[in-house]
Amino acid sequence: MSYRAKALKYSEILFRRIYSCIQKAVPSSFKTLKWLLRWMIPISLAVTLLDFSGVLTVFAGWLNPVFNQIGLSGQSSLVFITSALLSIYSAIAVIGSLSLTMREVTILAIMCLISHNLIIETIVQKKTGSSAFRMLAIRLGMAIFAGVLFNWLLPASLFQSMNQSSISVHHLAFSDVLQSWTLNTFKLLLKVSVFVFSLVIIQRILEEFGVLKWLSLVFKPFMYILGLPEKSSFLWIVANVVGLMHGSAIMFDELKNGKISKEECDVLNHHTAVSHSLLEDTLLYVAIGVPVLWIIIPRVLLAIPIVWTARFFYKVNSGKAYIKT
Repeated sequence: MSYRAKALKYSEILFRRIYSCIQKAVPSSFKTLKWLLRWMIPISLAVTLLDFSGVLTVFAGWLNPVFNQIGLSGQSSLVFITSALLSIYSAIAVIGSLSLTMREVTILAIMCLISHNLIIETIVQKKTGSSAFRMLAIRLGMAIFAGVLFNWLLPASLFQSMNQSSISVHHLAFSDVLQSWTLNTFKLLLKVSVFVFSLVIIQRILEEFGVLKWLSLVFKPFMYILGLPEKSSFLWIVANVVGLMHGSAIMFDELKNGKISKEECDVLNHHTAVSHSLLEDTLLYVAIGVPVLWIIIPRVLLAIPIVWTARFFYKVNSGKAYIKT
């Protein structure tokens, strides 16, 4: 057989394997996407209506005393609430309309990166084996703790004001609010759809060609330090590259196929509750001037004792350390 014939044969085999991966990925991707949309659309609309009605501003006023204790102005609590209910993008939009110092923005960044999009991401974590109450408590508690810690650690040299253009806040008509929400939701749903389908296809291809096993070996020492099972290495990468919501399809797929147990996924959730989306969300804050190391290293370090504490209680309750590292 000639070299060209062999090349064509191998190319055909490669194409068939990849095509098979895509065929297997589409049903599970569509199922996950349908599940996400069922939650995302009504929650997003509800938060938009609460914002329009002024309810979020009232909540922000209640949080002012707490935020004043961690070196933040009262108005900054609106950033945290927006982030907790929606996304990092929404929080940065609010930051752009306020007069904040870089020190305040850095403190807010670490708090929002730990505790953002709480409703959707908590639902994802509950579906993958974790207690919703525990995940919420960890994320909110660690966000406040990180804010207190940063207020103590951050140098005064970060106190300069940010260079922001003045944005006048005006009351929009209800029709304008709905139009804006519809457009933004459509963009978000398009992005989520692309992420979900792409990630599941990539995961199937990596699995087909044995890359996942290789990744597990490469990241095994790091997983041990973090207290995570070696089988969670790929999910850890997914959670930190694209986040919990976009990576949920992969988590559901790994659970469904028995490649990771709910107990092991629960331990991973304890880590991702504090430290996830180290790439995309972090870069958004870096783009507005927040020092990158200040918002990456602390999250990873804070997640380590959370995971080992969870493993300790698992061992006490079950009498054995079932998680293999």
